[in-house]
Amino acid sequence: MIHVMRIVMQPARRSEKDVDQHYQDTIVNPVVFDDHADVLDAATIDQLKQLFPDGQAQMWGVVPGKKNVNVSRIKKMHPGDWVFFSGDKRIYFGGTIALMWRNKELATRLWGTDHAGSTWEYMYALSGTRGFDIPIQEIRTLLGWNPNRNIMGISVLTEDESDTLQTLLTLDAATAALEPVDTAQEEAAVAAFDGELERMAQRAQRGEQASLKRRLLQGATGQCALCGRTLPGTFLIAAHIKKRAMCTDDEKRDLANIAMLACTLGCDAVYEHGYVTVTPGGAIAVSPLVTEIPEVAAYIQERLASRTISWWTPSREPYYLWHRAHTFKEVPPA
Repeated sequence: MIHVMRIVMQPARRSEKDVDQHYQDTIVNPVVFDDHADVLDAATIDQLKQLFPDGQAQMWGVVPGKKNVNVSRIKKMHPGDWVFFSGDKRIYFGGTIALMWRNKELATRLWGTDHAGSTWEYMYALSGTRGFDIPIQEIRTLLGWNPNRNIMGISVLTEDESDTLQTLLTLDAATAALEPVDTAQEEAAVAAFDGELERMAQRAQRGEQASLKRRLLQGATGQCALCGRTLPGTFLIAAHIKKRAMCTDDEKRDLANIAMLACTLGCDAVYEHGYVTVTPGGAIAVSPLVTEIPEVAAYIQERLASRTISWWTPSREPYYLWHRAHTFKEVPPA
């Protein structure tokens, strides 16, 4: 069956010496597969090398827990899910689970054992990782959690919670192992389903959208805020500087500051997906992670790199600040 991306919360407080050492050992310094060929089975090494042709990957693991308390949670995790590392009241790192496997010997070699003699044998490799700096209180508020709720153990969020966080942080899918498809099961499920074949996303009516574009586009043509090209209005949209879904009602009504004209020829997409952002004063900053997509990197280099835009103002800065903190793709913290 088609897997719906879920979000996994992985507690990992780097203020704890052991956790920070593990992070340095296998996140800051990815694991080289051939260095551990003696304890990795052939099938796992083959999958890893297909997913990571350069022969190395960032890895993490989970202990079974007392009376195997974590095992049922681990079984809910799948390649293609996103995992967030949290600690010291913040989400600070995340990426796609590319592959999962169990290997007690490798985990012991990489991380040793905990005070109970257990090791982090339920292992996973990560792809498409990036840094974050999101206060956990913001996550609690967004998901309607108890104000004092903490992430004490590994957990998989509900589908609705996962969708909400995906919207907040613009999580792009990255390389992950494909789970085998049971064709007969898929066909049987479709045949038995008597509802709508497409899942319709319920979107709020954007009553202000026409007003926004009329305010920003004074004639038949306009200038893209990011690349500066003058284009017909057909190729320009009123792009929210701060993601609209996360705006308060007052922010949505701040027509003078909440949006900018962005062209549909590339600028709207690279801003929306966090490969560029706008710094105080208006200079465009480029995500170092864009090098992973050469075609996008080439567009940014040609059209956006080294530009300073005129759309930045002190009144718009709070919205650009939100974009830098929540959407811009930062490198993982060292």
